[in-house]
Amino acid sequence: MEDPEGGAKPQFDGAPAAGRKDGKKSRRRKGKRGGQSRNAPQAASQTASGTPGDAARPTENAAGNPSRKRKRRRRGGGHAAGQADSGAPAHNHPQKAPEAAASSAGDSEHPSRRNRRKHRGKRGLQGRPLTPGKAAVQPSAVSAPASARANGAAEPRGSELQRPPRLPEREHHAHEHPWPDELYAALDLGTNNCRLLIAQPTRPGQFRVVDAFSRIVRLGEGLAASGRLSDEAMDRAVDALRVCAGKLKNREIRRMRLIATEACRQASNGEDFLKRVVAETGLELEIIDRETEARLAVSGCSSLVGRETRSVVLFDIGGGSSEIAVIRIGENRFSRLANHITHWTSLPVGVVTLSERHGGRDVTPDVFEGMVSEVAGMLSNFICPEIEVVESTDFHLIGTSGTVTTLAGVHLDLPRYDRRKVDGIWLSDDEVSAMQAKLLSWDFASRAANPCIGPDRADLVLAGCAILEAIRRRWPSPRMRVADRGLREGLLTDMMADDGVWRRHRNRRGQRGR
Repeated sequence: MEDPEGGAKPQFDGAPAAGRKDGKKSRRRKGKRGGQSRNAPQAASQTASGTPGDAARPTENAAGNPSRKRKRRRRGGGHAAGQADSGAPAHNHPQKAPEAAASSAGDSEHPSRRNRRKHRGKRGLQGRPLTPGKAAVQPSAVSAPASARANGAAEPRGSELQRPPRLPEREHHAHEHPWPDELYAALDLGTNNCRLLIAQPTRPGQFRVVDAFSRIVRLGEGLAASGRLSDEAMDRAVDALRVCAGKLKNREIRRMRLIATEACRQASNGEDFLKRVVAETGLELEIIDRETEARLAVSGCSSLVGRETRSVVLFDIGGGSSEIAVIRIGENRFSRLANHITHWTSLPVGVVTLSERHGGRDVTPDVFEGMVSEVAGMLSNFICPEIEVVESTDFHLIGTSGTVTTLAGVHLDLPRYDRRKVDGIWLSDDEVSAMQAKLLSWDFASRAANPCIGPDRADLVLAGCAILEAIRRRWPSPRMRVADRGLREGLLTDMMADDGVWRRHRNRRGQRGR
């Protein structure tokens, strides 16, 4: 092949190529002067005219040396540097020593050198960053994809490889959430507490709490005696609802549900109170019936029922009522645990009403037993078949209320109440009996000083223990699971399931996995 400068293309003598396989990098040691090769000393010491040793000596005019111009062209620089018809500078490879020129004018380039350049270009395409300072060749000298590169780097001359297209980035990283704007809210205004949860759906059947609020308002205080909500109790509830309204306005809520329970159901002025709430806070609450309350309690605790369980008695001890649901699970389990409820009841008694009737500050063993007898009499009217237990894992109790969470906190001897350590914990029958006896032995000041009880619950906790004792006597069980969850969690679970957010999550995961 004729050289543009008028000279001839050099060629190798073939000796270096015999020691390589599959285009692997040559291991020839470069000479200090002129790039002399150890394997071809004879070829490196000859010039085109046949005079030995001239190729190893530097020329007088390096810029005009035809061999150096040919080397620049072989490295992808186009025409020689300084040529008038080239607008791109020559490539610069400081880490690569220039290769020695060979004689044999008029022949094509040796395949070994071609393969070495091809192999070098392939390695660069597999993720090695291009050398800084490489200039772009003219667009007409490369393929269309290479000429469109943003960095302007050119492919090595002689390479037929092209840079593969970049893979599109994933829409959602592992730490990102598939529904960043979909928030759900649930508010439960009970006889004793006002609670709010704002959550975001995560994995199927679960959600992450974004914001929460809870305050003891004692809306049902004095309700058993007068049949009405007192002005002081309504003022406390409205103040708490104003806080909840502010939290809801500060976020974009996709869907919310706000409910009121036993206090507003029983009070003769319950509807008037809800109209006042709308006027002063803008929140519209709905009064739910007892059956809906029992189903919501079950929905909120569905993740605490294991696959091996066949029967569960779930109870929610509230301030003005106590809901009990008998759950029987067969071979086929529904996605919603509430569909397995076979029997349920709602007792018109809670910690507030029971403590007001029997006294909650100074509770003696006889007073405590009187509380238990009253609740047991109500349970005797509940007709429900006996639960058959074959194995110890077939049946257990689940308690979702402040009473059982308080017992768990006292049992763990927590310096302060910690929901993460309480929710889902198992208590044996002996441990529950020991905690009840311990609380019964304390006076009011000792109960108020405990960090898991506090002064707000010190006069209510033993009334809750009496309701729990009546349930344990009706359905004896070797163990009980504690649930720090309830109606709010049930509301959130039902709303998310109705909207199909967890179905969409599974579909998106399937699409990303393809």
